[in-house]
Amino acid sequence: MKRSKRYKNAASKIDRTQLYAIQDGIDTVRETSTANFDESIEIAVRLGVDPRKADQMVRGTVILPHGTGKVVRVLVLANDAKVEEAKNAGADYAGNTDMIEKIQEGWIDYDVVIATPDMMGQVGKLGRFLGPRGLMPNAKSGTVTMDVEQAVTEAKAGKISFRVDRYGIVHVAVGKKSFEPSQLRENITTFMDTINRMRPASAKGVYIKSIALSGTMGPGVKIDKASVSK
Repeated sequence: MKRSKRYKNAASKIDRTQLYAIQDGIDTVRETSTANFDESIEIAVRLGVDPRKADQMVRGTVILPHGTGKVVRVLVLANDAKVEEAKNAGADYAGNTDMIEKIQEGWIDYDVVIATPDMMGQVGKLGRFLGPRGLMPNAKSGTVTMDVEQAVTEAKAGKISFRVDRYGIVHVAVGKKSFEPSQLRENITTFMDTINRMRPASAKGVYIKSIALSGTMGPGVKIDKASVSK
């Protein structure tokens, strides 16, 4: 892969043979995130699981204490009574058949979709629009619920969903370069605590195989697993 001069300069500051302690890793990633925008800081965790086996699927949600730094646009699909509740809770968009028609016409200006159970019969028709973007409401992730107010509040506060991919890797954003190092560390340790608690009983051997941090446009930094804990 051809790399830019900026990327190569950033990569030259990283020792690829070293495992960085979490705080040193955060400092290094922030230093090497040199794009002309506020880059997201991302974590990639390689797990010792086989995602092809249903009992080894690692999937869930976590509320990061300092959020992700991203403005989250929330859409709620609900009946008329819950639409008002959603708007009062801070939802950016709320409706029912009107919103469903907009989605079917190609509308994509939202980051989280929440639906009440009684709407799922109609929401099911949106699978080919929402599914590929990972936005289909799901009870396991808390996005199919009658408690619309709580769901909207959590989404706005920095609740993120994660799922191990076919290579056994979980990859999420845990903040922005502009965050204080202590905020990034708290977000990372909260996320890793959640991952550790979700270890499948059937997973054998080493569960957390490797951890890496990177900026959106920057090189990765390998993190010492032992340093990532509360």
